Amino acid sequence: MTAAPMTGPRARPRPRHVTRRHAKTFSLNAIAVLVALLTLFPIFWMVSTAFKPSQEIYSLTPDLWPAHPTLGNFHAVFSGQASGIGSYWLFFRNSMLVTISTVVLASLVSLLASVAVARYRFRFRASYLIMLLIVQMIPAQALIIALFLDFNRLNLLQSLPGLILVYSAQALPVSIWMLRNFVATVPRELEEAAAVDGAGPLRVFWRILFPLIVPGLIATSVFSFITAYNEFIVALTFLGQAHGTYTLPIYVTYFFGRGGAQWGPIMAASTLYTIPVLIFFMIVRRRLVGGLVAGAVKG
Repeated sequence: MTAAPMTGPRARPRPRHVTRRHAKTFSLNAIAVLVALLTLFPIFWMVSTAFKPSQEIYSLTPDLWPAHPTLGNFHAVFSGQASGIGSYWLFFRNSMLVTISTVVLASLVSLLASVAVARYRFRFRASYLIMLLIVQMIPAQALIIALFLDFNRLNLLQSLPGLILVYSAQALPVSIWMLRNFVATVPRELEEAAAVDGAGPLRVFWRILFPLIVPGLIATSVFSFITAYNEFIVALTFLGQAHGTYTLPIYVTYFFGRGGAQWGPIMAASTLYTIPVLIFFMIVRRRLVGGLVAGAVKG
């Protein structure tokens, strides 16, 4: 008895390299998802705890989601009852004033300095760039005593302008180095062509050079923003007992008292603390990726 011939198409086995590629892709995606979950879970727990009443926070069997959501923790933060030194809005205003002023001042100074370093040849130019790297390697904590004494002579302690100057100086070395590469990527021929057409130095700078290095300026502003918004040690040392000038990192520490930590208000304040950062990154995210890679070719 003869076997009937196969009428349908014969199933071909997948090549081994395709199977390995799919397995590798699946493994990388699984690892990425796991890392994302591990990274985002503390943020999720912070936001979830901010809406929990105290009995759920200190429960022996904590839940991921608040069973009885409440805004009491946020009310304690806004009213100033939890900290005892003032309302959240006062310290939020101080932090935003210091951060925005630092970003503007550091961006302006680093922009001018980077143009000078990238476009002009002057004596000790290489030494200046090396000095910037050396200054950046020195820990900020090692300079606190010297800065404290100098700012005390200038009567800039316990004030926000003194804090803005310190943060701007801390952000300058990295900002100048990054912007220098962005300026170097702009062809000199564009500026020379504009000069031939009769444009002056200021017009060439604002109409030709500045629009082309805006992505780099945004990338450096992110570093300045993080430096000023999250800094704690210098702010605590320089502001002293001037509670009205405290920034948000110092304000959050006042939720830890002798009787224990107020975890509900702490999580509520921390949630509010992250909102300006998210808003800032949403504003600059489109130009941030291009700015990070635009100066990576020519140095």
